[in-house]
Amino acid sequence: MKRVLLSLTVMIMLSVGHFKAAAAELDCTVEINSDQVANASAETFSSLRELIAEYMNTTAFTSAKYAPVEKIECKLFFTITQYTDNTMSGTLQIQSNRPVFGSSYTSPVINFKDNDISFSYTLGDRIIHSSGTVESNLAALLDFYAYLIIGLDSDTFAPKGGDTMYEAASQIVQLARNTGEKGWRAIDDQRNRAALLAAITEGPASEIRDIMYTYHRQGLDAISISADKGRAAITGTFQTLDKIAKAAPMSVVLSVFRDTKLDEITNIYSQGTRDERKSVYDTLAAVYPTETRRLESIKE
Repeated sequence: MKRVLLSLTVMIMLSVGHFKAAAAELDCTVEINSDQVANASAETFSSLRELIAEYMNTTAFTSAKYAPVEKIECKLFFTITQYTDNTMSGTLQIQSNRPVFGSSYTSPVINFKDNDISFSYTLGDRIIHSSGTVESNLAALLDFYAYLIIGLDSDTFAPKGGDTMYEAASQIVQLARNTGEKGWRAIDDQRNRAALLAAITEGPASEIRDIMYTYHRQGLDAISISADKGRAAITGTFQTLDKIAKAAPMSVVLSVFRDTKLDEITNIYSQGTRDERKSVYDTLAAVYPTETRRLESIKE
């Protein structure tokens, strides 16, 4: 199975550069929507897209060896709304998936929208990967989300598997917040990238990491062997989700889990028993009271 052995061994030592023995971890698709920008050539955005894709797909962010079939499928979707004085600003949607044992299905691991990104770019620029410094805000953004994607993916294969990746992402936050760029201070916005990392790694919301492991490794991966046992493991994670909602009702992890998993969950329980479906509906409706109509299909 993809990445199981990687995640169950000593978990991912950080790379301080490009080790020849390491292989890039990501299979990343990059899209850029620049429809709202009228003062830049199509070549500028085409070049930027190619640059980001090359960086994400060729940079070894860790010293772990990833075979081509083990690479983490992910997507970065940039919406650029302004381009002034060589500075681009807009939003960035981050998505990633992981394979499910015994099937051709891939399960979404994160679906998060960063609503406030900005970085400098001119045609011909390069992106430099460097540990311990922030070479540019674009490099910081890409490195941060690479480590977050790898960390979350690792959490789905081993308990607390992403520790080292979150430490790397935290170092980027600490360095980048001194630049004055937006999004790097959790106290400024409870739903920015810094707040997301803090929620995943600190306080009551950090139990989302236990959910990620149980939901995927003991739940989805077990469904091909025993659908009932797999669903039962997933059902148990919703009690932990409810616990997070009661302790930290405004936590960004709740909205991220909703945006990432709710559609998948409704599909999973289409084969559940009536009592099971009702239990899941009642728990999730309490966590997401504004989503009751969307959740109705679980009971049907």
